[in-house]
Amino acid sequence: MNPINQNVVLGKGEGKIITLPGHKITHKVSGLNTNSAYSMLEVELYGEGPPLHIHKTEDESFYVLEGEIKLLVGERNIRATAGSLVFVPKGTIHTFSQIGDQPAKFLVTYSPSGFEKFFDEAVDLGEMDKEAYIIKANALADKYNMEVVGPSIG
Repeated sequence: MNPINQNVVLGKGEGKIITLPGHKITHKVSGLNTNSAYSMLEVELYGEGPPLHIHKTEDESFYVLEGEIKLLVGERNIRATAGSLVFVPKGTIHTFSQIGDQPAKFLVTYSPSGFEKFFDEAVDLGEMDKEAYIIKANALADKYNMEVVGPSIG
């Protein structure tokens, strides 16, 4: 069965799960399901997010479900709480990190799709330490039209 234009119904905790250092990512819908229009991931964040980076071909949106995250979008510092939406146009420098003691949970949408495959390729099976992940992620940056331009924010 071809997954394009098929209904996708996932409950809480359902979807393909990828574990990164400080992140748990659950694939909710991929470009295969949306004819490459967009993809959506659910992210649980424990601490720092990714290094400061730019997506050259995808817009990225964050919708906070639980907790709080700090985002640096261009030169703007944003504190996003549950119910907040932050849209990051392609070509914009950005990063994010958790605020407070509780993990943050949010949805990330990439449009068009494609970048969701980065996470599948960037991790090995099982747990991966932060240093190994950063090396692998940096090696994949060009393939996924991303440029790392600075450190993460705490």
